[in-house]
Amino acid sequence: MTQTITVIRGDGIGPEIMDAALHVLDALDAGLQYEFADAGMVALEKHGELLPAATLESIRRNKVALKSPLTTPVGGGFSSINVELRKRFDLYANVRPAKSHPNTKSRFPSGVDLITVRENTEGAYSAEGQELSADGDTATSITKTTRRGSERIVRYAFDLARRTGRKKVTIVHKANILKSTSGLFLRVAREVAAQYPDIEANELIVDNCAMQLVMRPEQFDVIVTTNLFGDIISDLCAGLVGGLGLAPGANIGTDAAIFEAVHGSAPDIAGKGVANPCALLLGVGQMLDHLGMHDKAARLREAIEATLEAGDSLTPDLGGTGNTMAFAKAIAKRAAA
Repeated sequence: MTQTITVIRGDGIGPEIMDAALHVLDALDAGLQYEFADAGMVALEKHGELLPAATLESIRRNKVALKSPLTTPVGGGFSSINVELRKRFDLYANVRPAKSHPNTKSRFPSGVDLITVRENTEGAYSAEGQELSADGDTATSITKTTRRGSERIVRYAFDLARRTGRKKVTIVHKANILKSTSGLFLRVAREVAAQYPDIEANELIVDNCAMQLVMRPEQFDVIVTTNLFGDIISDLCAGLVGGLGLAPGANIGTDAAIFEAVHGSAPDIAGKGVANPCALLLGVGQMLDHLGMHDKAARLREAIEATLEAGDSLTPDLGGTGNTMAFAKAIAKRAAA
């Protein structure tokens, strides 16, 4: 049966990397139909709103979306379109793999293969209860952690480890200082971990985790943590393997999932045809796995690796002189072989 996915081409370099990603996806012959929808600045210009109702309905109907980077304008409205999408569809699990790739500008060209699982809907990053005092000298916000939110994200991490053959989950927290919020997360995480005797569980305070990642990233397998810590840690992990140009992200909920490149819209290089499409392509791989097309996901990742190894048609950020579509065509040729 044909699967229809919602495709959001995005802002800045978004349309360029999306065209590249769809070219490769077509070469894989995955049998997907595309329903295009607008969001971000493009939607604001065309429809007068950042997230049109038609776009939300498309995601709700298709349950799977592939999204390029979006620009949230400064000023009123949403603090972030991405955060709004996560709230609207209760996309509670943010899943960001970081893996060493050949022929990249990285301090760790081998040995890194980990996944950060980040709670995606609550905590400090959700920006609840932000308030500035009348004199403008004091700012406050609310950090809310719930048993439900903690339990489902930790369970997702352990289920992911079991499903993908990973052996260890590291629970990252700051319960030594944030005894109520991070303390609740840690207590619940311990309860969940006890139900997975086949998976090793260990705990790290977030600052120690950051240090350990820089010193010995090979010791990590799956990391699970809260929203704000996960935002920071996952970017650190991307830095270990060459930067955000190689960093995909999946936002998973019970009823919908959105897959993306986690980098921004890079308006400074938009239209120049030099953007690296790898992050979005790796997000396509996550989407294919989500849809049960594991063989095609594996073929895609192998094609990306082979193209990086060969060094042909690489974009400037990877040290090459190629352009976005030429790089995609080199990957597509290998994926279709």
